[in-house]
Amino acid sequence: MDEGPAANAGIDAALAQAWETIRASLRRSIGVRTFDGWLKPLTLGDCDLASGTLKLVAPSEFMANWATTHFVDHLLQGWRALLPQVRHVSIVPASAGERPALFSAVPVVAPAAEVPAAEETVAAPGDDVRCGTPLEARYTFDSFVVGKANEVAYNAARTLAEGGKLVFNPLFLHGGTGLGKTHLMHAIGHEYLARHPGAKVVYMSAEKFMFEFVSAMRAKDTFSFKQRLRAADVLMIDDVQFIAGKESTQEEFFHTMNELISAGRRLVISADRSPQDLDGIESRILSRLSWGLVADVNPADFELRLNILMRKLQGMPQAQVPQDVVMFLARRISANVRELEGALNRVVAYAALSGKPVDIDFTQATLADILRANQRRVTIDEIQRKVSDHYRIRQAEMSSARRAREVARPRQVAMYLAKQLTPRSLPEIGRRFGGRDHTTVIHAVKQIEKLRQTDAELDADVRLLIRQLEG
Repeated sequence: MDEGPAANAGIDAALAQAWETIRASLRRSIGVRTFDGWLKPLTLGDCDLASGTLKLVAPSEFMANWATTHFVDHLLQGWRALLPQVRHVSIVPASAGERPALFSAVPVVAPAAEVPAAEETVAAPGDDVRCGTPLEARYTFDSFVVGKANEVAYNAARTLAEGGKLVFNPLFLHGGTGLGKTHLMHAIGHEYLARHPGAKVVYMSAEKFMFEFVSAMRAKDTFSFKQRLRAADVLMIDDVQFIAGKESTQEEFFHTMNELISAGRRLVISADRSPQDLDGIESRILSRLSWGLVADVNPADFELRLNILMRKLQGMPQAQVPQDVVMFLARRISANVRELEGALNRVVAYAALSGKPVDIDFTQATLADILRANQRRVTIDEIQRKVSDHYRIRQAEMSSARRAREVARPRQVAMYLAKQLTPRSLPEIGRRFGGRDHTTVIHAVKQIEKLRQTDAELDADVRLLIRQLEG
């Protein structure tokens, strides 16, 4: 490959695209709080393709050492999956007063040494509320592609963000992973701030809400926590299903909702399912959530997937992707928008680093693992629904805290099938089953594997369910 400025620019762009994909994957797999505290501040440094060594730059020596000890294997695995040319990853501290060598995709936020990412400053002009997570600059209404699957949610989000008279409150967005709920929430924040400079906008995951509330209780300073959240003009809580079964957190969440709604402040909540299907959440909270506007974000159809790819390519002028390849990606990768965009990133990155032209054969070879998974795409939601129907229990029991055998065994079967039939990680599977730890999933998988060898009836159930799901 030529070593001129154009070639270097192509390599830089490919690295940046791969890095964004890896960051998004790690954020999902290790959790928002850990990612934001320890991996989000890392930026791309030098990359020596001859030796296959990539440097990531941390803002301090302490953070570099900590991230190396705990995450360098995860990072290397991610880079090798996208760019096999990267064979070594090192995390180095930035020199005093020296900027990272290549890209600075996110603002640096240094976490406290004892508790990663306990507090961060919301990235909002004039906003001094010290809680929440910074808004992602790339998640705006202009960058959101609208189609039949998401137009109701989009229009509702724009209406709430414009800041006029409240016709509904709260706005509840629900849908599967990677369909655009988080994008819409960040877009609401950006739009509201553009129209109301100096307003207090707070976005945080439900996991972060719980973590900060528990930390405040331990510090005997819940008053400050309450004041920070209830002073927000717009409060957005993502993935509320993760507070299921957490009584004290739900108590605080309910009162925060009431305070904001009563004061005419705007509230946006998201979850992976509708309020009626959320188990382990108090009925008074579900009633409040249903009181406003409930808008679903459905899986993108072919036309929307195609438009998403075309929009993304507009921001990648160096990429040469033929129309037939774009159509191929839109047809074959239908699970969610995040995976679709990640597939395009991989194709463009591989082409830039290998110097090969993008065509159907190149795309199939580059995305072999993703295409295999999409050939028999089975979602965790489908597994939960099918297992619930088979054992005649409510699907909500899959996420409940109940341990009765008639509920626990089907739940273990569903976890086992999720591990066998989907590419989802153990932590992600656990989160889809009521926020359970990955060790619970491991136990369920081992238990079902063991029982299948001795329990003919259970083995027959599992075989039947696999045939139904794969068929």
